[in-house]
Amino acid sequence: MVKLFLIGITIWIIPIAFAQNGTEVLPKGARSLGMGNASVTLGDAWSVFNNIGGLGLVENNQAFAGFDHRLGLQELTTLSAGLAFSSQEGNIGIGISNYGGELFNQQNLGVGYARQLGLASLGLKVNYFQTNIEGFGRSAAPILELGGVAELGPQLVFGAHIYNLSRAKLSKLTLEHLPMVVKTGLSYRPASYLLINLEAEKEVMLAPQFKAGMEYGIQEKLWARTGINTQPKNIFFGIGFRPKNFHVDYALSQHIQLGFTHHFSFNYLWNNP
Repeated sequence: MVKLFLIGITIWIIPIAFAQNGTEVLPKGARSLGMGNASVTLGDAWSVFNNIGGLGLVENNQAFAGFDHRLGLQELTTLSAGLAFSSQEGNIGIGISNYGGELFNQQNLGVGYARQLGLASLGLKVNYFQTNIEGFGRSAAPILELGGVAELGPQLVFGAHIYNLSRAKLSKLTLEHLPMVVKTGLSYRPASYLLINLEAEKEVMLAPQFKAGMEYGIQEKLWARTGINTQPKNIFFGIGFRPKNFHVDYALSQHIQLGFTHHFSFNYLWNNP
């Protein structure tokens, strides 16, 4: 009875805490989270999770990992890690994540490919997504993602991404589909030390979410970030330390009703041989 109660509380709190989409599309990487997850135009290693199209803009091989501690609850923690490999033939990314606790948890393993073609970078990713609920069993489904990032001018970048392009179901035993999410956004970059992102996200069956974020270079290696979301209303702050061969990022987000979430991520970069 206690286990069933805890499962029910966990499943009930997820949509309240993270608004319109399921846990499989939770944002990842403290850099993007510091900007309110207005990340569809970014081209970094965390594009493996956030917009596979941006992976084509990555110039170095990278290993990366992240930890999100949500609302002070261990059961809402996300661990994520991945690799990005850059080459002249295109970039390959691998990402794995785990969300939840003993009673309710979800895992995702994905492999993506992206390549820059002129002013645009396009990418495709295939995921294997699994959900486990204590006492109810396991379900799994393949999920496709498609994304792109394009330079519209010297200071303007456009990005778009579709998650669950194939409209995969939660399992073969149910008619319930996993969310299909479309994101699109613009990034205004008037200087090398400043970018301002605007983004809209829409799950097919729910109201749209709007995001805004900003990143400012205080010094060459030190960056400050902030952002805001609607549906629900969240505010975000972040900081990043970015020497040549590694990046360390931290972000703090506040849900107006439920409290704070802490995000940490680390990237290690090395050049191609």
